[in-house]
Amino acid sequence: MLSHRSAAALWGIRPSARAVVEVTSPRRAGRKRGGIDVHAGRLTSADAAKCDGIPCTTVARTLLDLAAVVDRQALEKAINEAEVLRVFDLRAVDAALERPGARRGSAALRTTLTNLDPLQARTRFELERRFLSLCRAAGLPPPEVNAWIEVLGKRLEADFLWRDQRLIVETDGYAVHTTRRAFRRDRRRNRLLTQAGWRTLRFTWEDVVDEPNEVAASIRSLLAAG
Repeated sequence: MLSHRSAAALWGIRPSARAVVEVTSPRRAGRKRGGIDVHAGRLTSADAAKCDGIPCTTVARTLLDLAAVVDRQALEKAINEAEVLRVFDLRAVDAALERPGARRGSAALRTTLTNLDPLQARTRFELERRFLSLCRAAGLPPPEVNAWIEVLGKRLEADFLWRDQRLIVETDGYAVHTTRRAFRRDRRRNRLLTQAGWRTLRFTWEDVVDEPNEVAASIRSLLAAG
């Protein structure tokens, strides 16, 4: 599957002008192929994904592989861009780091994550915790967290999901969707969800922290109408 710098470019977290396409295979190919750089490495189903229909490593595995072939500054930028694009999942990265099989990028990725501003890499999970506390305090039925759904042939992740009521809540932390790619991706995602009959509410950090009663009331009304 597509990996390393090529997968990072496909996910939109780091541009690449390399003429060679990088892929990872459980075993190195018997003969070299022009324009293809084959990395031999252990792959599990948890490392596999598709982006725009192309088999590739997940963002978490891509960051791990990327850490072995780029410098610290480039890796930090890729992590930050993944956060802006809402494809960064710290728990998935931790899981990739813990899977058996030593990888060259492990130490570099761990160090980079440790040195990053916690608000840059971990805000999403603090916001999740606060939102779930809000739901419990308001007596709302517990949602699924970071749940995957199939929408018009595409697999999308929802921050919070009430599946039976077809309601999704997205929470935005300090990272702002300012890139053109992120802008287009968010709006395309919203169109797909609306076409498939899903309703989406989007709340900011300030909404969850400063206006919990209004957030709870909005969710409760849509759950009741569901």
